[in-house]
Formats: sequence, C-alpha cells, structure tokens
Amino acid sequence: MPSRRLSVVVTRRLPDRVEARLEELFDTRFGPADRPMTREELAEAVRDADVLVPNLRDRIDQSLLSQAGENLRLIANFGAGVDHIDVATARQRGILVSNTPDVVTEDTADMTMALILALLRRMPEGLAMMQRDDWEGWAPDSMLGARVAGKRIGILGMGRIGQAVARRASAFGMQVHYHNRRRLRAEIETDLKARYWESLDQMVARMDVISINCPHTPSTFHLMNARRLKLMKPEAVIVNTSRGEVIDENALTRMLRSGEIAGAGLDVFGGDRQSNPRLRELDNAILLPHMASATREGRLEMGEKVLINIKTFADGHRPPDLVLPGML
Repeated sequence: MPSRRLSVVVTRRLPDRVEARLEELFDTRFGPADRPMTREELAEAVRDADVLVPNLRDRIDQSLLSQAGENLRLIANFGAGVDHIDVATARQRGILVSNTPDVVTEDTADMTMALILALLRRMPEGLAMMQRDDWEGWAPDSMLGARVAGKRIGILGMGRIGQAVARRASAFGMQVHYHNRRRLRAEIETDLKARYWESLDQMVARMDVISINCPHTPSTFHLMNARRLKLMKPEAVIVNTSRGEVIDENALTRMLRSGEIAGAGLDVFGGDRQSNPRLRELDNAILLPHMASATREGRLEMGEKVLINIKTFADGHRPPDLVLPGML
C-alpha cells in the first residue's frame, strides 16, 4: 500500500465515535446525513477514493464499478448483507469487498421473535383498539389469538440469525424446524432442538410460522413464490427480517387479503420500495421500517467492524471480514 493516507468515502453518516476514528486515521469524506448519495455522487466517490464505505441503500453495480478509478481497492460495506454490491465484478477489477457480520445477529433475532409474538397474539389490533378508545371491557371471546408454545416454526436459512431465532423460539416452547442449503451438524441440531427438512415445500405445508432468515441471492429470489405460499396453512403466519426479494410480495398481498394466509410481519421489502403500498392497506400485515438491526449497540459495533477492515487493509493485510463470490 502507498505511504500516503488512504482516501475513504463514507456514503452516509456513522456513529460519532466511528467517524472521529476514521478522520483520525484516513482522509475521510462523509456523504449527506439525511439521504443516500445520488448516482452522480457515488460515481465521483468510486473515481476518487481508495476505500468506499457504502450501505444497503447504495447500488454498487457493474455500471458504477466500470467508472471506478484505479485507486479503489476496497469496498468496506456498513452491513452484513451485500446483495446491493456486484461482488463478482468487484473481484474481477481487483477490488476487495468486506462486510460486518455477527454484530446484529441478536438484534435481528429479537425483532423476528417480536413480530412472531405480535402476530400470534394480535398485539397491533389490540393497540389500535385502545388508541381508538374502542375497548368495551374484557369478554371471554375478545381478541383471541394463538398460543405460542407448541407451535411449529419453520426457519428458512439457518445461519447465525436463523440459529439465534431458533434459540428464542425454543425458549418460548415452539417446535423448531428448518430448511437450509446445507444441513447443520448433528450436535448443532441437538443443541437447537431443531429438525431438518430437505424439502422446503414439505416444511412450509406443515408449519404454523415461517421465518425468513436467508440472504437474497439469485437462488433465493422469490423463493417464497405464489406456488409455495399457497402451501402454507390458512392459520399460519410468515415473518421476514432478511431481504424483501425472498418473498413474492404481490402474491403474498393477494393471499393475505383473501385469508389464505393469516398474517405477515415484514421488516424488509422488495426492490427499491420503502414498502408495498398495497400491504399497508391490510390489517393482518405488520410492516416495520427495516429496523430489525437498529440498536445503538449494533450500529456502533458495525462501524467498529468497518474500521477494523479498513485498518487491516491499510496495514497491508487481508480484511478479516472479506466477502468472496463463492460465499454468496
């Protein structure tokens, strides 16, 4: 690496402590606090910087990377998911990509469980009733939800977050099932009290709760498509805190409206949408603004991971959280 200080462009503002350290170590420029960078601003950044620090709102595709200057050698993503980055093209151009795994595992699993509880126990409906001042007092048949203990949860994607969800679900007395591209080792299954299903279709048809915890890749795009959603029991619910593209939202919307699926809890949405407007019309859909990982502790730890990856790279070593195309 050259002896000069690295030029680092951060596309959005980060926690104060992280920004201060970045400015101390590198020639750092920050993007706007209140919006994503425009394509023109991103193009300028990749032309000029040694290191780019994007986030999931920044589309780092082949078109943008074709404009990269010869100095750009590291994309240190602020976040674990990298489906917004063309990792293969970056690698072809000699640009490393790193991410921030592990640090939001517990936070995301917490929110997944919160959505499951809210759906099964009808918490949003109860809250809305109280806010409208519509509650007429306790009655034996009022606001009946479903008991959580004993329900079958099918976890789609049994990585770090999926396993953290499994532990929480098991603690609530749920029966844990999962589908994954690779089966877990027997000792991990035993520890999680989890049953593996090789057939996703067979698992989906038997579950009370489906939890989406897999990344968005070409092979998982619309993995929960219309055909597979129709396999769900009408009293079942589906929760997604991973990536919106894994579910066919249009099909899900139709089935929620028709009562073919009892409910959905979504923290993520497909494409560039902030949310699907037709989903917002439904009483049996809980929509959150991609906040599953949004804790103060998590954001700080993500920033510290970014710092470590850049500092390690600047010292001439391989970033510890390097992403390779074969990992996706």
